Amino acid sequence: MTKSKAKALGEDVFFNTPAGVAYLGTEWASNMVVRSDLVVSHFLDSVGGYRHKARRDRLLNILDVDLDWHMHQISDGERRRVQIVQGLMAPWKLLLLDEVTVDLDVMVRQELLQFLIEDTKTRDCTVVYATHIFDGLDNFPTHVCHLQIGSTTTPKPISWPVSTTSPESHPGIPLEALNQIASPDRIGSKLLVLALHWLKEDRLIRLKLEAEGDPAFKKRGALPESSVPTDSEVFYRKYDYTNSA
Repeated sequence: MTKSKAKALGEDVFFNTPAGVAYLGTEWASNMVVRSDLVVSHFLDSVGGYRHKARRDRLLNILDVDLDWHMHQISDGERRRVQIVQGLMAPWKLLLLDEVTVDLDVMVRQELLQFLIEDTKTRDCTVVYATHIFDGLDNFPTHVCHLQIGSTTTPKPISWPVSTTSPESHPGIPLEALNQIASPDRIGSKLLVLALHWLKEDRLIRLKLEAEGDPAFKKRGALPESSVPTDSEVFYRKYDYTNSA
């Protein structure tokens, strides 16, 4: 957790959340309420789908949702599609997406991204998208942002796509990353190349803080070898019959 204040559309997001902010995260699909015996058509009407019929119907077609599905009988991926329809059918000004496309197949995901691109252009709205899946994303963002140890690494987001001919205009992107992005032998998408560089940089900083004993960064990985076994090791060794003579 980071001690700070956050504003969206000029308002405090915790104490005075402004209208027009939509959030879609992965935890929704595991909520027991939406896993109950609800018919999708009834569920969407219960959250105002009838007020946004045109957008609702377009999203139903894009995400290939069956209105007769029962929420407790469908897969996590299908439940995720229903969530996205529910979250996007009302017009929004700022959309926060947190790994919400992780369960979508390639075609549905690509069509959804095209819908979002069109929506941002025609309605002058913004999408903030956090993801670890970079396939097909090179043409999606207009800006990228690097969060490192609770802070952004640049005063403002970095314009995307980057210009590999003028590296000085992208101070937040390592020169090595720019060279790889420009390389015809690049493996993976341009965004993947950049993300890998940033992640490696973040890990080195975290390992340094761990080594310095920073209380906010508990050491990860294997523990130093000890001659004294842990309580759990003693217990499970006692009842380990797989290696008995």
